[in-house]
Amino acid sequence: MRVAVTGGSGVVGTAVVRHLVDAGHEVRALARSAEASAMLAGMGASVVHGDLLDRSAVDRLVSGSERVFHVAGVNELCLRDYAAMWRVNVDGALGVLEASARAGVKRFVHTSSAVTIGEEDGAVATETSRHRGHFLSEYERSKTVAERLVLDNGGGTEVVSVNPSSVQGPGRATGTGALLLAAARGKLPVLVDTIISLVDIDDCARGHLLAADHGKAGERYILSGGTLTTRSAMEILNRAIGERGRPWFLKPGAVTTLAPVVDAGFRMAGRRSPLCRESARVLLHGHRHDGSKASRDLGLVYTPVESTLERTVEWFRYQGFLD
Repeated sequence: MRVAVTGGSGVVGTAVVRHLVDAGHEVRALARSAEASAMLAGMGASVVHGDLLDRSAVDRLVSGSERVFHVAGVNELCLRDYAAMWRVNVDGALGVLEASARAGVKRFVHTSSAVTIGEEDGAVATETSRHRGHFLSEYERSKTVAERLVLDNGGGTEVVSVNPSSVQGPGRATGTGALLLAAARGKLPVLVDTIISLVDIDDCARGHLLAADHGKAGERYILSGGTLTTRSAMEILNRAIGERGRPWFLKPGAVTTLAPVVDAGFRMAGRRSPLCRESARVLLHGHRHDGSKASRDLGLVYTPVESTLERTVEWFRYQGFLD
């Protein structure tokens, strides 16, 4: 089957492309850079050069495809200007869907995010949870708007949304993966004890393929293999790699107080802050995501969270990141 993928050079997209190629599909992927093109070609995908917001490039990408996997997106916090993120997450998603409809694509799998559930503080998020009515971050807002637009504007194209929680595993050393790497190296002196939900990177990719095969049009599926505290995650890392120092856990009040001070200091230095009011809200809220619907309806079997973290440490070690 011929399929098209956006965001194929990203963390999730790379895994999706790999699983599609391994399943025998003819994969066409969009790439902006020579480096991304070479990587995707090396994985067995044919490459369409261009930008997500380039209508002609997207039209070439989806032409003749039976399915489109729109994985591309921007997940950033503490930015001074969110316009570019909105263009990618909202305008980009709608543009790829419209191109898919013009090309007669039968099925469109949209990579959303579990944060779009918008569950209340302390609640376990399911696909039917009522949104709290406000947003913790501009990322959450942009992905929520994009998801609603995509699900409402499929036309003749069947749209299925997958909503991954925090994606972790071999191959990820950026974003929240960078925090795991810093912790594994003993370079993370301070942490916030919060609740996090994780999904193994390979489970996330399999969830995309299963959603394309078995997902119901107009439905969304949370992809989440387990929930734990950051303290528990640190214990797993310490068992996998050996004790490398225990971080100091900040109390919620301290996080709220420090966030604007740290942000202001970094802004004065012309640098992007690792902590701001927005990221503090996200950290203190935490997330508890229930991925059981994907198991029941799609047949997705999750990797235990402990195994995911252990595999990630082994990948760090193999890459020489722990030397």
